[in-house]
Amino acid sequence: MTKINWDEYKLYKKSSIKDDNFEILLDFIKSYYNMIGTFDIYDVLLNDELAKMMLEKRDIVDAEGLENYMFKSNNG
Repeated sequence: MTKINWDEYKLYKKSSIKDDNFEILLDFIKSYYNMIGTFDIYDVLLNDELAKMMLEKRDIVDAEGLENYMFKSNNG
């Protein structure tokens, strides 16, 4: 199981123009781990306590909810 490297995330965050930490985290996972599948990304988030809190804060309870969030934020 892939674990989020929070030290690398912090470095990645410094170069991001986004304000939302969760959106930055999603971009980081896609970039750093070369993931594009929503189910894979959701599994990574679900297995990290901090990321899990970010999911809960946005009422995301499954991969479909994450996909809807990602689609909404890209077209919002």
